[in-house]
Amino acid sequence: LGLGALMARAGVPVAASESSVVGYFNPVLTDIGDDQSIQKNLSTFSAHVTNLVRVLTQATPDALVLLDEVATGTDPNEGAALACALVDALCRAGAAVVVTTHYGRLKAMAVEDGRLRNASVGFDVAQMLPTFEVRDDVPGSSSALAVASRFGMPEDVLSRARALIPEQSRTFDSLVRQLEERFESLSRA
Repeated sequence: LGLGALMARAGVPVAASESSVVGYFNPVLTDIGDDQSIQKNLSTFSAHVTNLVRVLTQATPDALVLLDEVATGTDPNEGAALACALVDALCRAGAAVVVTTHYGRLKAMAVEDGRLRNASVGFDVAQMLPTFEVRDDVPGSSSALAVASRFGMPEDVLSRARALIPEQSRTFDSLVRQLEERFESLSRA
């Protein structure tokens, strides 16, 4: 997305459908990757927060903000709360925001907040391959235990992990799976 926006801004043709529309974004802001540094005394989370503060200060209605796994590297509950508050602040600043996340709380926020939309990319768990099919308005599931199983995690560990998943997460994952199944059946029809 960022590369496409920068290419369009520079007048470079973008490989996309003729009916595609690309906005003019200035600046394009990102928090992608891991900027931890022993020299700067920054943990992964500290480095992300430092960068996120910079993104917040530069976010304008003309900005495109790309956040990959926002607010990870800390307590999952606090990270999810921070991610939700950050996305809200960026939306209030008027920026166009794209976020990747595994936080159920942030996915749920997109269902409840009219400024946001969920989308996911299909994943074939049996083959362990993405389908590259974008699913609008359907949050993705992480399939962490299915992936762990496929790559040899012992069943006793997986069973224990399933038992430790909080009820709220199980309910949300079940809802996501139902939405994915409904999407699949509608796609086949």
